[in-house]
Amino acid sequence: MDEASLRADMIEGLEHELGEPLGAAVLTALKRIPRETFVDDSPYANAASDEAGTRVLAPATAVRLITALDAAEGDDVLVVGAGVGYSVALLAEIAGARHVHAVDIDREAVSIARSNLSAAGHDAVLVDRRDGANGLPEYAPYDRILLEAAVLEPPRALREQLADGGRIVYPRGNAVQTVAAIEAASETGADPDDDAPRGFRTVETAGPARLQPMLVDGEQRGVERNRTRREDAERAEQGHFARHGWEQEWIDWDDRL
Repeated sequence: MDEASLRADMIEGLEHELGEPLGAAVLTALKRIPRETFVDDSPYANAASDEAGTRVLAPATAVRLITALDAAEGDDVLVVGAGVGYSVALLAEIAGARHVHAVDIDREAVSIARSNLSAAGHDAVLVDRRDGANGLPEYAPYDRILLEAAVLEPPRALREQLADGGRIVYPRGNAVQTVAAIEAASETGADPDDDAPRGFRTVETAGPARLQPMLVDGEQRGVERNRTRREDAERAEQGHFARHGWEQEWIDWDDRL
């Protein structure tokens, strides 16, 4: 069976799993984006794959997040947690590649996402290595912010980078989460039972989801937290050219005086 047929079967399975037809924009993006570019192993399987230890979201999870985000053409979008770049590519189809920005704390993930997006024809998407908790203030404000990492509430920096009338979508909770969409709200009439952060209200929920928690610097994949072991490994990799602490660059004092 060819890839287009497998993609059509996946979409049909998603509509059955979610129990409702997919929105027009999401449906078009799913048809256009070749998932096999981003996922090598069984790219069109609907089985959940967003478990601990993987960067790949299950198709149903990606669709839940993007549907709740409700992005439109021309919206400026920030994705926190680029992963393999699949959901980023879907959003690039919806909003336009130059309007989509993605960050990830893992350097390897950034490299993978950039490569995959380029192969899918969306190398205009900006993908940067950043601590997602700090967002990407250089290009703020954003009409839509998507967190592909579990949190109890979005970090303050992300809330501050949201445009007026904007929306944040994130997996709310710890082990098992609910996909939540929040928008700014007035302090008056706030619902005490709403788990949205202060100044926001929950406008939509979907789920369940099971994503990894948001990482802080030093917790990402492949980073050695013990400084001695990390520096020893870096020195061994540099070999003969590794510095030992006493060297300094040659200074041409004639140019300084």
